[in-house]
Amino acid sequence: METKKVALKNFTEEQLKEFMKTIGEKSFRGSQVFTWIYKGAKSFDDMNNIPKSLREKLEKVSYIGNIDIELKLESKVDGTKKYLFLLNDGNIIETVMMNYDSRVTVCVSNQVGCRMGCKFCASTIDGLLRNLEPWEILDQVIKIQEDTGKRVSNIVLMGSGEPLDNFENTKQFLKIINEKNGLNIGYRHITLSTCGIVPKIYELADLEIPINLALSLHSPYDEGRKEIMPVANAYSIKDILDACRYYIKKTNRRVTFEYSLIKGVNDSENEAASLAKLLKGMLCHVNLIPINAVEEREYEKPDKSFIYKFRDSLEKNNIPATVRISMGSDISGACGQLRRKYK
Repeated sequence: METKKVALKNFTEEQLKEFMKTIGEKSFRGSQVFTWIYKGAKSFDDMNNIPKSLREKLEKVSYIGNIDIELKLESKVDGTKKYLFLLNDGNIIETVMMNYDSRVTVCVSNQVGCRMGCKFCASTIDGLLRNLEPWEILDQVIKIQEDTGKRVSNIVLMGSGEPLDNFENTKQFLKIINEKNGLNIGYRHITLSTCGIVPKIYELADLEIPINLALSLHSPYDEGRKEIMPVANAYSIKDILDACRYYIKKTNRRVTFEYSLIKGVNDSENEAASLAKLLKGMLCHVNLIPINAVEEREYEKPDKSFIYKFRDSLEKNNIPATVRISMGSDISGACGQLRRKYK
């Protein structure tokens, strides 16, 4: 039976050195190959200081791991770019690059589709097909850097998929992205968004990696949350807030609560007051996201006056809040609009 080839982009530098030893090579070759990968080598033949015999051996037991840009769209409004990446199995995922002054932020997908079922989100409409491997998450960033010639400074795990539902691969991706001889993106520049898988929030906190946690809340009431987020049937708001407090204690990082404002559903003054009461005393911030249009959904965004009244109500109660500027909506690249496709 043929042994499955391993993807070298799935390894940290130390792991690649160990891998070299398992195939009968000296560990320093791992560092050489690692350097080549992050210099942009697409094939083993590009690695000209690696002996031919080793390149042939690597070809038999491994592959570097490359995804391809299938299509690129650019917003005429704000310059946001949306990439459709073709995976090796024919699936297509979507990734968004946003420019904020000196920062280049990339919003990566970590699953093909999603099974969380949030009613305002396009990613979940066709369900979950599969998890992405660490290298497939990583390569979205690499390919955007190569395409634009710009260094990516910030990563948000907010594309298709629930990162904590693909926990082991997400964890490995976080290790790889931080490698000093790799992309070297600092943990404080990485935000992971979750709809609230409570046991995994505790596991993430126990890693003590100081990334930013963003929690999709969207209602201050359990019943209201269940209406729009099926995950709320498994975990109560109290369970989620307890997990977030534990995360703050372990990492000393504030938690962002994402709140999608939906006209007539969760945008009343009562909801703003209840949310402020819930979050009182927490090291947190609320990111208000006026809902973005998804053709299969009937939800609408509230009027501007409602949006800012909601924000002011939170701030009056000492809860820091901002209204997220929607970027890339004209190319369906804004929050909640990303989806999976199949070629």
